[in-house]
Amino acid sequence: MNEKDQVLVTGANGFVGSALCRRLQKEKWPVRALVRSSHSLSHNISFTDTAFIDDIGVESDLATHLEGIRTVVHLAARVHVMHDTAVDPLLEFKKINTNGTIALANVSVRAGVKRFVYLSTIKVNGEQTFDYPFSADVPVHPIDPYAVSKWEAEQKLHEIGRETGLEIVIVRPPLVYGPMVKANFLKLMRLVDKGLVLPFGSIKNKRSMIYIDNLVDFLMCCIAHPVAVNETFLVSDGDDLSTPQLIGLLAKHLGKPDRLIPFPPGLLKGCAKLLGKGNVAERLFCSLQIDIRKAKKKLNWQPPFTVDYGLMKTGRWYKEKLGS
Repeated sequence: MNEKDQVLVTGANGFVGSALCRRLQKEKWPVRALVRSSHSLSHNISFTDTAFIDDIGVESDLATHLEGIRTVVHLAARVHVMHDTAVDPLLEFKKINTNGTIALANVSVRAGVKRFVYLSTIKVNGEQTFDYPFSADVPVHPIDPYAVSKWEAEQKLHEIGRETGLEIVIVRPPLVYGPMVKANFLKLMRLVDKGLVLPFGSIKNKRSMIYIDNLVDFLMCCIAHPVAVNETFLVSDGDDLSTPQLIGLLAKHLGKPDRLIPFPPGLLKGCAKLLGKGNVAERLFCSLQIDIRKAKKKLNWQPPFTVDYGLMKTGRWYKEKLGS
């Protein structure tokens, strides 16, 4: 493996970035970790090659860090937040997710980078599915500022790729879970761990998720596979769960009773909206399914881990680190 095979990972200290960097190092890929100057690297990652920047949108700050890089995996982003205090959320998301991505791609071209792998989001496709799962080739429907900023970045990346020959690979995952997960998934685990009675027994939805090691495995495929070039892929564990099924599996792996009771979903949604939790309710009650046949067929990829295994590993981490 020569110097041209070096991979730069942005957001290397994040949930996905740290897992990807560990996998790359395990397989002896030279890795350059790019993180914000105000952040520190995770305690369980160490790099001989780490780069710090103040602003990913400033091309002059990026140029020196792309020397010798063959592939960029761009994970850094301003992530979706439930209670955004920004005066203009779309503007704030675009500064990093759109403009920052464009700047990084432009510098990558000038530095001779061959491939640019971009972690987008399934929210580009929309917030929920009805009769059919989302696929990579259906019309998109981004709704919130986060999704809009990601979609605009995708479009610009493809434009840059057409004009310069930079190989673009777009990956749109759904909710990512696993050890060290945060946000709403962690909140749900805490509710289950407390043994609370949960009124979700009548929910009949289906949602796709992806275990962190499945996502990392797919990103590794995108780094090296020749057929991935200029494609957009949707990925998941390939086994969708209803909210009651998810809670049941979490309870099993946390060693807690499954205390689900039936309750009219419509009434639950109304109560959630009155409490200002309408967005959370949508994620609990609505379906969001992903068709991953394109990823399987084009890249000959299969999720290496089952959803049950992923939830088992997540539950084990929770019990060891956070459990009651």
